[in-house]
Amino acid sequence: MKKTTVYALLVAVMAMWGLNIIWLKLLVNEFAPVTMTAFRIFVAGVAVLLFLSVKGVVRKLTFKEFSFICVVSLFNIVGHHYFLSVGLTNTTAMNGGLILGLVPILTAIASLFLLKVKFSIMKVVGILFAFFGVSFALVAGHGGAISTSYGDVQIFLAAVSQAISFVLIKKASTNIDARLMTGWLMIVGSAGLFFVSLAVEPQGLAMMKTDNYLIWLVFIGSALLATAFGHMTYNYAMQHIGASESAVFINLNPFFALISSYLFLGESLYITQFIGFLLIVFGVLAGSGAVEQWRRAKVTYKI
Repeated sequence: MKKTTVYALLVAVMAMWGLNIIWLKLLVNEFAPVTMTAFRIFVAGVAVLLFLSVKGVVRKLTFKEFSFICVVSLFNIVGHHYFLSVGLTNTTAMNGGLILGLVPILTAIASLFLLKVKFSIMKVVGILFAFFGVSFALVAGHGGAISTSYGDVQIFLAAVSQAISFVLIKKASTNIDARLMTGWLMIVGSAGLFFVSLAVEPQGLAMMKTDNYLIWLVFIGSALLATAFGHMTYNYAMQHIGASESAVFINLNPFFALISSYLFLGESLYITQFIGFLLIVFGVLAGSGAVEQWRRAKVTYKI
C-alpha cells in the first residue's frame, strides 16, 4: 500500500478519534460511565477478534502472553478508560481532547523512567512547551480564565495510564501480533472494568436500559468505528510506516476534538484553546523526538 494511502487512513482515524470524544461525552451523560465503557470495550474486542479469526490470525495465548496482557490491560484499558469515562462527566469534550494530545509526550517521559531513555535539550524544551500548551487549553468561563477542574485531572490520569501501557508494550519482548494483542487487551480489560463498575456503580446495569435508539447508534459507532476499526487501522499503519511516523498524526486528534465539540456539542471555542493546540503540537513533535529524527534523516539523505 502506498504511503499516501496510509497517511489518508491515519487522518481518517484521527478524525474519528476526535469525534469519539464527542460520542463518549454523549454516552457518559446517558449511561453510568464505567459500566457503559466496559460493554463498549467488550463489543470492540469481540469485533476485532471476529475480524482476525476470518483473517486466520487468532490463536491461543501462552500463559506468559496472557499474563503480559493482563498487566498491560490494567493501564491500557482499565486505568485509561476508567479515568476517561468519569473525567468526561466532569469536564468539557474540548478540554478532554486537548489533554489527551499529551499522550506522546507522556510516553516519552515514561520511557525516561522505565526504559532509561536519555533526554536531549530539544526533548526537554518540547515537553515544557506541551505542558505550557495544556495550560492554555484549560479554559473556563466567558472571560477565558485559565483554570482546571477535577475532570481535567482525571483525563490527565487517563493519558498517563495509556502512556505507561505503551512503554510496557515496547519494553516487553512478545511475539503476539499487534492486532491480536489489541483484541485480547480489550476483552481482558473490559472484564476488569466491569468488576470495577460493580463496585463504583451498583445501579450501572439498570441504567443501561434506554429507548433512545440514537444513543445506541452512538454506542455502536464508538465501539466499532472509533475503538475497533480505529485501533486496528492505527496498528496496521505502524507496521507500514513505523511507530514514530504514525505517532506524529496523533497531533491531529486534539484539533478534530476541538472542532467536533464546537460543531456538535455547542461548546464555547476560545482563541486560547487554539494557542494551546499549536503549543501542544510543537511540544509533541520536539519532545517525542520526531524533530530530531527528521533532522537526522535529512542529514543522512544529503550525505
